Amino acid sequence: MEKAKKAEITSKFGEREGNTGSTEVQVALLTERISELTQHMAANRHDYHSQRGLLKLVGHRRRLLAYLSKQDASRYRKLIAELGLRK
Repeated sequence: MEKAKKAEITSKFGEREGNTGSTEVQVALLTERISELTQHMAANRHDYHSQRGLLKLVGHRRRLLAYLSKQDASRYRKLIAELGLRK
């Protein structure tokens, strides 16, 4: 992921500039990495090492979303609506 893209996501989802530790920013960054790896996997179906990394990222994002839903349901709903994760 490019530095400019990461800074854009951080400024969009963080409460203030440079806030990379909030759950929303972490989930947004993971979502971007997951989408990049998904495109890579479409082109390289037999890259099993990347497939393992992708599954680990998806699990990490799932745990962060579960934490956020327990802590603050309104922030959770807002985040999944902005990222378009659930249907």
